[in-house]
Amino acid sequence: MTRCLFATDLHGHLDRYSKLLHVIEVERPSAVFLGGDLLPSFLAEVFAPRPDHRDFVNDLMAAGFERLKSRMGTAYPQVFLILGNDDGRFREASILDVAGRGLWIYAHNRRFPLGSFTVYGYCYVPPTPFSLKDWERYDVSRYVDPGCVSPEEGILSIPRSESESRYSTIQNDLEVLVGADELNRALLLFHTPPYQTKLDRAALDGKMVDHAPLNVHVGSSAVRRLVEVRQPLVTLHGHVHESARLTGAWRDQIGRTTMFNAAHDGPELALIRFDLEELDGASRELL
Repeated sequence: MTRCLFATDLHGHLDRYSKLLHVIEVERPSAVFLGGDLLPSFLAEVFAPRPDHRDFVNDLMAAGFERLKSRMGTAYPQVFLILGNDDGRFREASILDVAGRGLWIYAHNRRFPLGSFTVYGYCYVPPTPFSLKDWERYDVSRYVDPGCVSPEEGILSIPRSESESRYSTIQNDLEVLVGADELNRALLLFHTPPYQTKLDRAALDGKMVDHAPLNVHVGSSAVRRLVEVRQPLVTLHGHVHESARLTGAWRDQIGRTTMFNAAHDGPELALIRFDLEELDGASRELL
């Protein structure tokens, strides 16, 4: 058995972290997956910094996992995480520093073993209407949906080259990430959901920008194509908080691939439990 927990879009809420750490300690899973948007909003940190001036990654988030590891000892699980489009990339250095201490594995653009399985991680999402562009890429071309802002505009927390902003795509990144690997025992940890599924439904019904209707599906076509063609065992997603409420579904299926979205638009922690050897038994709980 490879029992796993999956949560995403915690957005720096300490009560959600507290609940997650408690469940990890009680249930002792093999692995924990965190799917991005883990930190307080970068723009909120800039314009309304914490009054206590504490570093969220080191003083709060890592400290909680460090206490948990001390209590659990050898039962401490592998913790895989990525960042999301609301997480300033300037925090990536701190995330990597903590990874070096063995508290978690930063999975973005890399692959790691999990027993007989392989874990891949990827942070980027297609262009959004939001200002921060650290973790946004063009999807399969330089097309931008009405109402969205291109990766070449907006705000960056760390600089990047003009050519990267202009020419990089999620599709090309994923081709490099998975290469020619066999994915039938692979778990792919994304922030974006796949396009036009039960997992990427946004609350944009009837909304228009310059007389153009907005697409209610906001996921990645590149991720969907990868799933359709390469058929990984399971993919994990977040980003679209309201999708489960609007569609009534937190899981979907494309061919042999099982897909979960743990994002939630209420105050609770949404926690998905699954076993990599028995995906049909997966469950979702609001805590």
